[in-house]
Amino acid sequence: MTQPVRDIVGYGPNPPDPKWPGGARVAVNFVLNYEEGSEYSFMDEDGHSDAFLTEVGTPPVPHGDRDLAAESMFEYGSRVGFWRVLRLFEERGLKLTIFACALALERNPAAARAIRDAGHDICCHGWRWIEHYKLSEAEERDHIAKAITSLETTLGERPYGWYCRYGASVNTRRLVAEEGGFLYDSDSYNDELPYYVEVGGKPHLVVPYSQANNDTKFTNGLFATSDDYFVFHRDGFDMLYAEGATRPKMMSVGLHCRLIGHPARAVGLARLLDHVAAHDDAWVAGRLDIARHWLAEHPA
Repeated sequence: MTQPVRDIVGYGPNPPDPKWPGGARVAVNFVLNYEEGSEYSFMDEDGHSDAFLTEVGTPPVPHGDRDLAAESMFEYGSRVGFWRVLRLFEERGLKLTIFACALALERNPAAARAIRDAGHDICCHGWRWIEHYKLSEAEERDHIAKAITSLETTLGERPYGWYCRYGASVNTRRLVAEEGGFLYDSDSYNDELPYYVEVGGKPHLVVPYSQANNDTKFTNGLFATSDDYFVFHRDGFDMLYAEGATRPKMMSVGLHCRLIGHPARAVGLARLLDHVAAHDDAWVAGRLDIARHWLAEHPA
């Protein structure tokens, strides 16, 4: 098996000018992870309930027993949180990328219809919200194919971007590239600009994601209030905006329906959206918009 090669140098001190549309100083991409209903569960015969990225750090229910509390926390995301986040973006006319788990949207046709009707950007988040590094190569290839077919049905178009749960396997990027229809993947956290890697002798675009600018910090105690969330993200945006006078970059902001969708947290998101929108030379864009821009302005 050919292992992926690490690049610890990247662009170095002189990154390319991304030439964002309108001369924007920073491209900002907000990502809503839609996972609820595709996580590990007894309904899907996984033999345990998933409590990751919920209100409980260490689940009190033993592994292997059904955790009804954790299930209901996931359900809050699809029943309530999703609609609140969607409304915040629609009220401001801002673009949103959905990291879409295919099975989750199959199980909530109303959410799929709302995403489709709003014209939000779609990036495939897998067939299910499970760890791809635990799958065999054949299983992973099958999951990718199932996800594409499913999203074509629920959303009316195949996905052109890919991002799996936390860690890709050593096969993921190659399998995504071999499928042939993806323009980019986001299974990386190592830069603030898109870049190319070689996969199977051909260039492949990577649009990095972020675990730093992410509401998951509410689950490990790093964020407690909406002020914590807003100040952290505002400061990150402000630094990138200032640097953007000479070195424009991009900022990824990760959201989860069952986390940021709660009222006391969503207030912080609303403040962040208003702060970003107050800057005319900030480009709030879908992930596919960024990928297509890079492919056109910086061909491999």
